[in-house]
Amino acid sequence: MKIVTWNCNGAFRKKFDCLLHYQADIYIIQECENPLEAKHSKYLAWANNYLWIGDTKNKGLGVFANPETKLEELNWTNNFNNHSVKYFLPCKINNDFDLLAVWTHRNNSPNFGYIGQLWKYLQVNKNKLNGALIAGDFNSNAIWDEWDRWWNHSDVVNELKEFGIESIYHKLTGEQHGKESNPTLYFQKNLSRPYHIDYIFGGSKFTGGIKKFEIGQADDWLKLSDHMPLFYETD
Repeated sequence: MKIVTWNCNGAFRKKFDCLLHYQADIYIIQECENPLEAKHSKYLAWANNYLWIGDTKNKGLGVFANPETKLEELNWTNNFNNHSVKYFLPCKINNDFDLLAVWTHRNNSPNFGYIGQLWKYLQVNKNKLNGALIAGDFNSNAIWDEWDRWWNHSDVVNELKEFGIESIYHKLTGEQHGKESNPTLYFQKNLSRPYHIDYIFGGSKFTGGIKKFEIGQADDWLKLSDHMPLFYETD
């Protein structure tokens, strides 16, 4: 199976064809338009098997699958202590495994923005993880850990590890969180501001039998987005 995750930085209707050469089974796209409301016939025709969530029609989180892949939205809760967190899109793939697509937000939260949103989501859905694949734009890295918080990036990584779910990039490279040599973001398309904030986490079935894991290169992708796509292929 081939999977791509990418924060396209908007206007995905004009960019989706840049990914087609990879012939992925699943594309997890952050900041993309709702195909039904994009008024773009080629984008809508391509997106014939997808799930999408968002507050506005122009920027949301989408999971796009090829026609042969069965894609079923799952009813996981996004409510933590009467507060809705975003954006998280859980789905079942081919009745085989669960995928949690992620695009974390500040969500107007003074204390639980970005990785705090994911931490909250995990607390109310722990019993559903079961070695799931978790992928997307976390907007987070261990370099921003704060010592007096119990839901730092490192805390979330450690909590996922307790469920047997680890970052595939870190598993392959042996690098520590916060010390990544390959960025996934050049903030505001500035090469002097590189960060690693996009991830694919998975259980043992996803960290074994890996055929490919690559991060897109700035020369190829920076003209389209400040985020680089992640390409993942497994048996």
